[in-house]
Amino acid sequence: MIRVRFAPSPTGFLHIGGLRTYFYNWLFAKKNKGKIILRIEDTDRQRFIKGAAENLIQTLKNIGLGWDEGPYFQSRRIKTYRDLAQKLVGQDKAYYCFCPEEKLKKMKQKQIEQKMPPCYDRTCRKLNKKEVNLQLRSGRPYVIRLKVPEWGSISFKDLIHGQVKFDLKNIDDQILLKSDGWPTYHLANVVDDHSMKITHIIRGEEWLPSVPKHLLIYQAFGWQPPEFAHLPLLLNHDRSKLSKRQGDVAVEEYLSKGYLPEALLNFIVLLGWNPGTDQEIFSLKELTKRFSLEKIQKTGAIFDRKKLDWLNGYYLRQMAIANLTKKCLPYLVCHGSIKSLEQLKFKIQKTGEVVDCEWIQKIIALAQERLRRLDEISELTEFFFINQPDYNPKELLWGKTTKEQIKNNLKRIKDLLGEIRSPDFKIKKITKILMQLAQKQGAGEIFWPLRVALTGRQASPPPAEIAEILGKKKVLDRINQAIKKLENN
Repeated sequence: MIRVRFAPSPTGFLHIGGLRTYFYNWLFAKKNKGKIILRIEDTDRQRFIKGAAENLIQTLKNIGLGWDEGPYFQSRRIKTYRDLAQKLVGQDKAYYCFCPEEKLKKMKQKQIEQKMPPCYDRTCRKLNKKEVNLQLRSGRPYVIRLKVPEWGSISFKDLIHGQVKFDLKNIDDQILLKSDGWPTYHLANVVDDHSMKITHIIRGEEWLPSVPKHLLIYQAFGWQPPEFAHLPLLLNHDRSKLSKRQGDVAVEEYLSKGYLPEALLNFIVLLGWNPGTDQEIFSLKELTKRFSLEKIQKTGAIFDRKKLDWLNGYYLRQMAIANLTKKCLPYLVCHGSIKSLEQLKFKIQKTGEVVDCEWIQKIIALAQERLRRLDEISELTEFFFINQPDYNPKELLWGKTTKEQIKNNLKRIKDLLGEIRSPDFKIKKITKILMQLAQKQGAGEIFWPLRVALTGRQASPPPAEIAEILGKKKVLDRINQAIKKLENN
């Protein structure tokens, strides 16, 4: 059975690249009727951040894919790693190293200055048993290092990059067990992948240099290594590695801004995987059926935020309006547009009015076509939740029309709309009146100043649709305010 794992370290947030790795593993497992295991690699106690593991797990739950086993925590298996490291020492495949940290730092600095790869000089590898026992009895701190062959090479076939070869002379005698008794990433990683019967390791390209170290540990234990597939890097537009310095990389930040999980997954799956067609929108079912490691590219993938916005906007437009409203409400509350009351009633904070969910749903429906992220809803709809929009009177002018002409047009609009009974103040009647005026005066001379009067903006949904939601009283008040602005300036 195919068994893959996603093994993040609790040293911070879930990186967007980590989510891609998780998703590729998930798709590979599901397509092959295998299992995906979640493992938290928390053995690096210096970089450990309290609460990070819980945050990683919650973020993955929010994405909604799930896993088949876990989460497992490496910190609960320390004795296993210690015993296995000692076993390798007993088999003369690893050794105790008593060199102090200060000596190792100086050694590394000197090698860097001489433009040499920083490697341990293997001083303690030359110690005999008597010397080792003497050091152990004295209580001197030690680490356990793997005995790496001093010549030859090691190679493997990567499922994405093909045959990869490493010269052993460039491989350090890596530390397996640290002086505090905790395993290094390399030892714990290999031990767990073996014990969990992992068949395929699918991870980022940055881990490619670690493969020879892992293969040597597999060889030392006499274990069969899994197959490897290293994913291309995620890149900024300047082809530098995607990093926090050049933009958001935390999955939770994308979710909090209102990117939908399905849009995020659709977006990241295309960052490295080529379906072989021009299709860009995929359901989870389609992806599970079509995904394959053979179609993953070797070169880095550009992280295009505009493409993500477009995809997210597409998914938002497909959403049922009731569901979209439910997702938008928290953003309107958080922004201060409305306050939740009982029985699906809401108070408009700036006007004190109490409105129902149906009224807000009409607003969301009007904004749906222009919405790219859920957190944009407050800015797009702000003019519905205020007494009067604020704008420069000059914005009411259209083309070469004079202030007097615009003022007269607004007065005419106000008079005609004022004749509509409040219960009949609907899009159809409003549009009919406005179109009749536009045929006489020109569309720009009618619709432009009315749009600005109602919203304070130069771009918005059609004025008739806005007018119906605002209601007759507010519409006439705002037109009247626009006329006053023109008279006073």
